[in-house]
Amino acid sequence: MSVQHNVAGLEGVLSSEHAGVLSLLSEGLARVEERLQERMRSELPPVRALCEHVERYRGKMLRPVMTLASGLAVRGEGFGASDIDDAHVTVGAVVEMIHLATLVHDDVLDEAETRRRGETVNKLRGNEIAVILGDYLISTAFHLCSTLDSQRTALHIGAVTTRLCEGELLQLHHRDDLSLDEPTYYEIVERKTAELIGAACELGAMYAGADEAACAGMRAYGVKLGVAFQIQDDLLDLTGDERVVGKPVGKDIEKGKLTLPIIHHLAHAPAIERGRTLTLIEGWNEAVGRGPAAAAAAHDALLAALEGTGSVAYAREEARRLVGEATARLEGATPESAAKSFLRAVAEAVVSRAY
Repeated sequence: MSVQHNVAGLEGVLSSEHAGVLSLLSEGLARVEERLQERMRSELPPVRALCEHVERYRGKMLRPVMTLASGLAVRGEGFGASDIDDAHVTVGAVVEMIHLATLVHDDVLDEAETRRRGETVNKLRGNEIAVILGDYLISTAFHLCSTLDSQRTALHIGAVTTRLCEGELLQLHHRDDLSLDEPTYYEIVERKTAELIGAACELGAMYAGADEAACAGMRAYGVKLGVAFQIQDDLLDLTGDERVVGKPVGKDIEKGKLTLPIIHHLAHAPAIERGRTLTLIEGWNEAVGRGPAAAAAAHDALLAALEGTGSVAYAREEARRLVGEATARLEGATPESAAKSFLRAVAEAVVSRAY
């Protein structure tokens, strides 16, 4: 397994100093994959087939990478293979399994038909099976988490998944809410996306023996990084190439989800321009239903409006600001090392990725 393949965009930001880190992470990720396959291998053939299909959803493996790399970073120079122990592998598998469950559930909510250039579970087998499969993955993740020797981890993961569900419920509450503001948007994103990445970093540091201050710093790094990651996803849904992104673009608008560029635009556009954009959003699904040409025209008109108010640039700058804040949190939490440099590179990759 290649870490470069899993963390999008790293090829352009890594240097020779990261070779040792990459080697250790590749070995660690192979162990995480083995742990995932062990736990997701049901004795029932239909369940096993579903789990094998979901394994194709794994792409960037960002959360396990963060768990392993955070453990190396808090150790400083001189780390080796022994610094990625069995607990790190288990935590990496737990956070990835929870992430996979959220993807399965999100596809149901979004009525998505493709992911990673393949068909979703709900498209292949229906919503009922997809919902229960997501529940199965969460249950399996908690069972695996209970094998760790510290109840603190299970309690922490439980709190994170609770906040994740709260974020999803808050987002559903505000579906089709054209008055959604930035504070509420950030509340949704932090809970729904960033908390799990923060937990991956914090637990990686904890199982490497870091003190509470370092663990808190690593959590803050992960949360800031997670919000930046989501903003980049927002941008890709508006500006990305579906062939590169690997899933349909424009789904956020189709499902009534206001993202940061649109929120900024509606708050800053002149009244007439704002009215035109609202009309465009409200008629989005009708335009999509009229065929590719009408959908492309609606997309181009919206993108032009967003660029006219600087809203696309604003979202990109916000993502970069958060990446800067994330890397600043590394300074007090970790000593200088190749692993710390790698975490800086991951942060840069988050906002430069094309998928």
